[in-house]
Amino acid sequence: MRVSTAFNRLLQIPGASVSDVSITDSLVEVTLRLTARRVKCPCGYSSTAAYDREPRRWRHLDFGRHKVWLVYSIRRIECPTCGVRTEDIPWARPRARHSRDFEDTVLWLVTRTDRTSVSTLMRCAWRTVTSIVTRAVDALIDSRRLDRLYRIGVDEICYRHPHKYLTIVGDHDTGKVIYISEGRGRDSFSEFFEQQSAQEREEVQVVSMDGSPAFRAAAEHHVPQARQCMDPFHVMQWVNRALDRVFSDAASIRRTLTMQAPEWRKARTALRLGKNRLTKTHKSLLRTVTAADTEVGTAWRLKEQFRDLYRKVAPSNAARYLRRWIEEAKSCGISAFVQLARMIDKKSEAICAAIELGVSNALIEGINSKIRLINARGYGHHSAASLKAMIYLNLGGIEVKLPTQR
Repeated sequence: MRVSTAFNRLLQIPGASVSDVSITDSLVEVTLRLTARRVKCPCGYSSTAAYDREPRRWRHLDFGRHKVWLVYSIRRIECPTCGVRTEDIPWARPRARHSRDFEDTVLWLVTRTDRTSVSTLMRCAWRTVTSIVTRAVDALIDSRRLDRLYRIGVDEICYRHPHKYLTIVGDHDTGKVIYISEGRGRDSFSEFFEQQSAQEREEVQVVSMDGSPAFRAAAEHHVPQARQCMDPFHVMQWVNRALDRVFSDAASIRRTLTMQAPEWRKARTALRLGKNRLTKTHKSLLRTVTAADTEVGTAWRLKEQFRDLYRKVAPSNAARYLRRWIEEAKSCGISAFVQLARMIDKKSEAICAAIELGVSNALIEGINSKIRLINARGYGHHSAASLKAMIYLNLGGIEVKLPTQR
């Protein structure tokens, strides 16, 4: 069997055949020729006449200790529409210097380990791994991902201290990241809407978020028809913080509670827990605390009533129930809960919308947890663009397969 025939069977490159093989102590150079004689422009136009040729090499997967290079005199075509363009080749992506098999192996590896380990295993530069990821994401990300969006969620994540943020937009229906922008202000979220057409913005029906006024302002400006949904977790966080303030004031200002630090922590835990999760010890602590300070008892009762809004109240009755709770909290005389009631009153429509539609920001919070894992797995990233490419690769719906899986 001739060497060229053996390499044809080993490489199995579609649309090309091996014409020559050169083997040295550390390299294998495989010269290719295309089986199709016509030169094709990326736009689809083809011709038998080539404008010119230029020898080029592409790094392929290694054969043992030998690095493999694919060699081909790539042609250019003079297209009447596009001008002079380089032909597309089946074994590599446009402007790439590595074969598809090499790049796909790198992409599969970087979704599982850090780039330094990948560069060591693949015997390439660290920056080469970064450029492969960036180029592949640009080529493989779904260009139609901003079309037909009905329910979206938005949140920010700190990827580097101090105060380096990314704004993450996700699709509730697909569970994928659809857009990432730097920063966490109104302009960052507005950047996403500006990528859409007016018709696409009109199709957005629901926007879930935390209490960020910047995100709220951007949504009101660009998609006024969409219903804003306030994430229940963040709303309950506000309620628990108000309860913590009342409990702290009882110990430090009113001095109605005298406890050692361990008892104080246990009592705070009992106050934060839901009524259905209290143990006998928690219930005993709760009775002691609420009997010693009536304001703590009132605050705990208001907290439990607010929890019932999400657990027991029918969605159709949510607005009426919340209105009664706001009035009761405003008239309770406890400063922390009066302030809380005023804040919730301003956001009551978004809170009720989340209950009626059954929408929360849990999807985006889950995505943020995965982003933290991606950032930690790579031991941080040198730029926001580098991290954005990794997020799209892992969470943007890009399917990466090893050459052996195709």
